[in-house]
Amino acid sequence: MGRNRRLLTALLCLVLGALVAAAVLGAGAAGTPHSHTDAGPGAGPGAGPAPEDHVDIRDVPPAPEPPPGPASPDASTGAVRVDCGRNEENHYNEDNLVVSPGLTGGAHHTHAYVGNLSTDAGSTDAGLAAAPTTCRGGDRSTYYWPVLRRPDLPATEPYEKAAGHGNTGRILRPAEVRLEFRGNPVGKVVPMPRFLRAITGDAVAFTAADETSVRARWGCAGWPGRATTRYPRCPEGDRLTRTLVFPSCWNGLDTVNAERTHLRFPAANGVCPGDTFPVPELRITLAYEAPPAGAPLALDSFPEQRHSPKTDHAMFVNVMTEEQMAAVVDCVNSGRTC
Repeated sequence: MGRNRRLLTALLCLVLGALVAAAVLGAGAAGTPHSHTDAGPGAGPGAGPAPEDHVDIRDVPPAPEPPPGPASPDASTGAVRVDCGRNEENHYNEDNLVVSPGLTGGAHHTHAYVGNLSTDAGSTDAGLAAAPTTCRGGDRSTYYWPVLRRPDLPATEPYEKAAGHGNTGRILRPAEVRLEFRGNPVGKVVPMPRFLRAITGDAVAFTAADETSVRARWGCAGWPGRATTRYPRCPEGDRLTRTLVFPSCWNGLDTVNAERTHLRFPAANGVCPGDTFPVPELRITLAYEAPPAGAPLALDSFPEQRHSPKTDHAMFVNVMTEEQMAAVVDCVNSGRTC
């Protein structure tokens, strides 16, 4: 009798355990806002992107025109272009100095760099300040982002195969990398401090509770004014673009903090939160020769993020000298294009 009772108890525990596991898994799936149910039968981590991650640019509505009205007399309307090349030097690694300093391979996907040629997980401020750079004019800042791949084409270079974690295929090199610092529509900007760390976008947007941190906008160069958070299908001969705008309201104290609240985004009208100061707004635009119709694209990501275009992100460390940053601020505040 005692043995039978123990067997019955064990059986009940197994049944209850299975029911609890099923409930937890079901809740997790329901809580994923961008669940890709059509990634393929048996698709596991690293699968994707899904068909709904793509959109024909002709089906993307144009952005609404800004409301008419006089510009603020205090607006800083200038812009500074920094030419740092297209990573012809093949500076790639799986590190992330801004998010996980000191942790080699901490990104679990491949980043491409322009600017400072020494950047990796172990970089120090002193090392960055002494390193060579790809930027004309001597800007030693580092600018980097996850690579974009054609998963249908084989990887042939060692740096294309290094990341793993479902990030496979040939890395696409941008036809153009545009780095631009802009002003603020309602006020003058102040200098960024040297060694300021900045990040834009959300590397875990696919599984996040909402999309408030999705910052990248994708488009086609021949269709200005149309932007999407999906991979755009561009006409033959056009260029596919990805644009990442950085937060530009600084707390006036920190170059980095654990919560990454030292930099925040302004409101839609350009006004910074009351306890912050506007600094030059960094905008990175990457342009690629449009792939053939129907060719798959995949942004490097964490395996569970399924290469979603919404996970696009970029990082920046300001290594400009005080004189270089002062020149940027002067140009932006005086309304010039430099």
